[in-house]
This record gives sequence, C-alpha cells and structure tokens, in this order.
Amino acid sequence: MLLHAHSGFRYLVLLTGVIVIAYAAYGLATKNQYGKRMRILSGIFTGVVDLTALLGLLVVIFTDNFYPQLTGHIMMMVVAVVTAHVVHGVMKRRPPEAQSFTPHLIGTLVVLACLAAGIIALGRPIIG
Repeated sequence: MLLHAHSGFRYLVLLTGVIVIAYAAYGLATKNQYGKRMRILSGIFTGVVDLTALLGLLVVIFTDNFYPQLTGHIMMMVVAVVTAHVVHGVMKRRPPEAQSFTPHLIGTLVVLACLAAGIIALGRPIIG
C-alpha cells in the first residue's frame, strides 16, 4: 500500500510543480508583484515533495526490497527535497523588495528534473 501511495503521489508533485512554474512564469512575464500567493504555492509544492519523500522512506524502512537502482533514486530525491526547501526558505526570509519569481521558476524546474531522473533511475516511466 505504501509503495502505491508513494508512486501515485508523483502525479501530485508533478501537478503542483507545473502550477508553481506556470504562476512564476506568469508573474515574471507580467511583472506582477511577488506576494503571498507565490509563497503559498511554493509551500504546498514543498509539502507535497516532503510527503512523497516520507512515504518513500517508509517504503524503504518497512519493506525488505532494496536493490541497486534505489540508490540513484534516493540520491536524486534527497537533492529534490533539499532544493525545494532551500528555495522556499530563502525566498520566505528575504525582505519583500528582494523577493522574486525567478528562484521559484528555476528551483521548481530543478526539483522536477531531479524527480524525473530519480524515477528513470528505477527504470520506470515518469508518467504511466
């Protein structure tokens, strides 16, 4: 059950990541002011990434099914979680005049690339 939940949450991560990217790109294109909505979207994205990582950790702990491809998967997921937290945390602590959409756009793209690489490391399709 945990493995299916962990695997299924990737779609929620992808969906929230695409929403963050779209909102950040829209904010950059229209030169909107950075605000609370971007922080909330970033927080939701980071939370979903965390929940997916927690489910993955529980899968590793409660199953005795460790194989070499998991090492690459786990490393990429750790990089993804750290990147999501760094972007969200740094932008949250910056003074309002220094906050921008660019770190969210780039950071979320990096997180999604790490997630894709981690899924591919297992030999599974990203979607499907």
